[in-house]
Amino acid sequence: MRLIKLVSCLCLLLFSCGKDNEPPVTIDTISNGALVLCEGLFQQNNSQLSFVSFENNQVENNFFLNRNNRQLGDTGNDLKRYGDKIYIVVNVSSTIEILDANSFASIKQISMMNGATAKQPRSIAFHEGLAYVTCFDGYVDVIDTISLTINSRIQVGLNPERMAIANNKLYVTNSGGLNTPLMDSTVSIIDLNTQQEIEKITVGMNPGTIKADPYGDIYVVARGNYSNVPSRMKKINSQTDNVEETFGADISGISLFNNDFLITYYDFATAQNNVGLFNTNTETIELAEFMPLNEIQTLYGLSYNPINNKIYISDAMGYTNAGYIREYDAQGNYIQSYHVGLNPSKILFYE
Repeated sequence: MRLIKLVSCLCLLLFSCGKDNEPPVTIDTISNGALVLCEGLFQQNNSQLSFVSFENNQVENNFFLNRNNRQLGDTGNDLKRYGDKIYIVVNVSSTIEILDANSFASIKQISMMNGATAKQPRSIAFHEGLAYVTCFDGYVDVIDTISLTINSRIQVGLNPERMAIANNKLYVTNSGGLNTPLMDSTVSIIDLNTQQEIEKITVGMNPGTIKADPYGDIYVVARGNYSNVPSRMKKINSQTDNVEETFGADISGISLFNNDFLITYYDFATAQNNVGLFNTNTETIELAEFMPLNEIQTLYGLSYNPINNKIYISDAMGYTNAGYIREYDAQGNYIQSYHVGLNPSKILFYE
């Protein structure tokens, strides 16, 4: 789990991570580029946004600070656009930061507190004018995207993480990551008409990433315990909500790549990364090694940009230094790198 892993890097960061000497850049025209959420480090209040311009290969770090005259918060976890607003989930600060998608000025900061207890929001998904936010206190919060208020809370499992939507149902991975070694192993299924949990299905220890394919199936990664219980990808039939297949490879992440998936592997024993190609039509791993990763030190995220048909990998550089966004063509050939903030993870592309 990233949050726990980053804590272990804190002491090293304090002694090894100095400020970059690169001159600051301000980008006026926000187009043909990518907004990057850099998580920062746990309890250091140093999450930030970077904007990468593909037009002139420039990077503006401290993008949020420059436009709002304050810090974003502690440990940014998710970044998505819905309509004319951008939503940033800030986990340790327990806030949802909402920006105007054109000016990037803050419209509202929603407090994700339950009395004096932090909900610890993790990720966000959207459906028919509503935002759904997983919270580590065991609930999914429902936010009206017009009034920007929390309408209701839906109880799910332990420490819910990611979400996917298929057949008018919301699938939520319950990691139980804060309950190690007795982690959760379920996916909660929420009926989006009634906004009630209708079922929990068992998929394997510590489920995290979850994606819907173009055919309505749901794929989820049960990450195991990072030692003797291996990570496995499972397929859920969203018609029957049965787990139909387990894929025998140490898959740790899933990213959309046109109609297919790019699947990431990470070997915790050797610290080696790999990216493969999964064909969602044949439901097979078409290429176990899709692209060389000679430039990558710490694979922390992967995104495909259908606008320019390129692949972008977030490199956390050991979690203790400012990271990079590595750019590749659609065949997996390395092109160039962009120097961004600390622990870059989520990317939002702009035309």
